[in-house]
Order: sequence, then C-alpha cells, then structure tokens
Amino acid sequence: MKKILIIEDEKNLARFVELELKHEGIETEVYFDGRSGLNAAIDENKNWDLILLDLMLPELNGLEVARRVRQTSNVPIMMMTARDSVIDRVSGFDHGADDYITKPFAIEELLARIRALDRRINIESQKNEIKQTTLDYRDLVVEKENRVVRRGDLIIELTKREYELLVELMSNQNIVLSREVLLNNVWGYEGKESETNIVDVYIRYLRNKLDVKGEESYIQTVRGMGYVMRT
Repeated sequence: MKKILIIEDEKNLARFVELELKHEGIETEVYFDGRSGLNAAIDENKNWDLILLDLMLPELNGLEVARRVRQTSNVPIMMMTARDSVIDRVSGFDHGADDYITKPFAIEELLARIRALDRRINIESQKNEIKQTTLDYRDLVVEKENRVVRRGDLIIELTKREYELLVELMSNQNIVLSREVLLNNVWGYEGKESETNIVDVYIRYLRNKLDVKGEESYIQTVRGMGYVMRT
C-alpha cells in the first residue's frame, strides 16, 4: 500500500502512526474529526489504498464515516478502537470495515494487519481476472461473476461479508471449517478465541436469510469443530 488516510482524534496516536507509516515509505494524511476525514475519504482525487478509522470521533463517528464511504467507494477500511466487544466488531464490519484492530496495539501488529489486508486484496484482484464459475448446493446457486445468490428464482440479498462467508463454505462442501479457519479466510486475519464469535454471528445471519422453515439448515454445525455444508 502506498497511500493511507488516518482519521483519529487522539493526536499523539495519530502522529505516531503517521511517522511509522512514513518510515515504511507510505504516504499519509491525518484528520482529527469525522467530518473532515469523510471529506478526504470520498475525494476522488486522493485514491486511497487504505483508511485507518477511529470509532469514536467528534462531529461524525467512525461507523457513520464508514457507512458514507461505502456509498461511493470500496477502499479498504480498518477500524481502530478501544471498544472490542463482539457487537462493536460486528457493527464495524456491517458498516463496511474490512478489518478491526483494538487499542492499545503494537505498531508491529498494525503493520502486519496492513500487509495481510494488502495481500488479500491482491489475491482477490487476481481471482477477478480469471473467469468465475457458479457454485451449487442443494437449490442454492451463487453466480460469482455478478455476485448473485439465489434459491430458484428468488434473489437473496447478502452483505459483502455474508456473501464471502457463504462462498467459502460452498467452495469447501463436505469439509468441516473451524471458526479460526473461517475468520482467517473470510476476514483475512487470525483472531483471538473471543473474536471467533464473529463467525457464529454471521452464520446466524446467513441461516436467517437462507433457511426455509421446516427444512434442514443449509449450514450444519459440527460441535467442537466448526461448520460445514454437506452434500
């Protein structure tokens, strides 16, 4: 990554991160409130590679900034916050965040997460250059070229993260995937044991949207191991 936007109201932290990123040869800009940060984030002339976004900001909070950025841009967003509950992390992802780092953090961890996110973006870009196929499971079909999920003629609306989780499961039918593997493959990082609860939350989201009352769930739970879609 060559150009990173930092939106953080803790000035000492923002300046420290800025200096470390510049030391890595990365161009940065820093804003200390949500409104000015949002204006910079959606500036088409900036061409950001990543936005480091604090959750608690004056004027506009980080969730609102992320939501508005996602209306016009797919630039990667990494949340930086002291709030580390599952609900906070899920809310961040639902508003468009691609990763989440909890304060206080070591600069080495931040740099490692940035590199991991950059690798994931490059891999996805390479995959998009290859003609995609459809995935089938029971009466579910994923049209990967246009990111459509349907059951028969019914189009099922999924968020970006729900879609990626479903594709991961459907691409590995009959293979039990642990929460840790799903967290790494879908969210792009290895999390603490508590962070794997995010996977459980999104599995529940998927089941609520996919499952038909009275029929077996599309996604089976293997106790103590993880989740699987069995043929």
